[in-house]
Amino acid sequence: MSKHRSRRLASAISLVSALALTATACGDDGSGMAGATGSEGTGTGSIVFWDENGGVRTAVWKEIIADFEKANPDLDVEYVGLASTEAQSKYDTAIQGGGLPDVGGVGAAMVAGIAAQDALEPLDERFAKSSLSGKLNEAMIENVKSAGGRDAMYTVPISATNGVLYYRTDLFEKAGLGEPGTWDEFYKAAAKLTDKKKNVFGYTIRGGPGSIAQALDAMYGQSGIDSFWDAAGERTTVDDPKNVEALEKYVGLYKKATPAADLNNDFTKMVAQFDSGDIGMLNHNLGSYQDHMGTLGADKFRGIPQPELADGTRVMVSNPVSGLGLFKSSEHKAAAWKFIEFAASHAANSKFSESAGLIPANEEAAGDAWIDKAETTKLGAEALFSGNTKIVQLPYYLPDWNTLSKADSEANFQKVLLGKMSAEEFLGALAERLNEAQAEWKQQQGS
Repeated sequence: MSKHRSRRLASAISLVSALALTATACGDDGSGMAGATGSEGTGTGSIVFWDENGGVRTAVWKEIIADFEKANPDLDVEYVGLASTEAQSKYDTAIQGGGLPDVGGVGAAMVAGIAAQDALEPLDERFAKSSLSGKLNEAMIENVKSAGGRDAMYTVPISATNGVLYYRTDLFEKAGLGEPGTWDEFYKAAAKLTDKKKNVFGYTIRGGPGSIAQALDAMYGQSGIDSFWDAAGERTTVDDPKNVEALEKYVGLYKKATPAADLNNDFTKMVAQFDSGDIGMLNHNLGSYQDHMGTLGADKFRGIPQPELADGTRVMVSNPVSGLGLFKSSEHKAAAWKFIEFAASHAANSKFSESAGLIPANEEAAGDAWIDKAETTKLGAEALFSGNTKIVQLPYYLPDWNTLSKADSEANFQKVLLGKMSAEEFLGALAERLNEAQAEWKQQQGS
């Protein structure tokens, strides 16, 4: 983390403390702010739940809330849906000024920054004593602990996703192409499916919001490098020459086998183009599986794990595990925990994961019949947990990770697509900031 970022974080925490003191002096207990201790409450009454992916997951969460309230008639849950692009800023604002919820959806990319500001309750003891103990996937539990950066459980995992290569089986069949199971086959298909005169392209590259995660997946998948850090854990492998070469090849698709509009496209526009038949292949995650099914049905597309190298090696970068966090400032912690425990239980977790097309954290839910029918989810689960795929664990624990991998890098990635910055320059600059952040984090941990 840069010195500038450290000062910003320290200032934010100081501001929180100052505001809390001011609120107390004015007769307000500072409820809803980071650092406030809150209380267990009576285990009844009303709680507030923030969904960090509102709109997309609103319907299924409202079903789960209705089920919860039916099972707990003395409890009410107020649902607040946040747009995924605004969730981080909403939490940051509430941490500094008050108004945090009792329970919130906190993705792995956000947890370290929120926990560092003393806003989340450690859940290890509650979890160990709960009905969830021994029921959730251990790999996902380790993922959320690693993301928090403090060997503590700040969120209860709900589901996981992974990078998926979606391809139009109808277009591939028409072109006489087989499944793009290797990177060589992927590039061959991207070229063959492109017909610029008809405005039809083999691939859509993500140049807008969310571009960096997709680019990293393509880089490490092609380079075969299976660790984000060197053996000493001090320098990132992002700018390794093999990754530079992989990124150069990947961005070389832009405007040759992809639309020029991809420069600013986010996943919603990409999904729409893919489903319309103008695009042959799309990289996203399991989150868009249900969209494709609703538009295309099962006979016009397939979703497979990221391509393999020629020697059969598959390398993928880790995807954030979604989870529910309990906020320290809550005055209703007992009731909030009941909701978290219910949401991660077999029936609720199965309902959520089936609706979203994601891999459930609850292992009983992962054994339900629907997952066998959802081929893409099943293949993703096998890729993540079979042990046959090498996973590059991204450093979600770095408080600056979300900023470094988004706001600080997306504009530069667009420059690479436009030829205004080389892949080597882009990755070198990103590596420098990552190494700084890692060094400061290690210093803070006393290692």
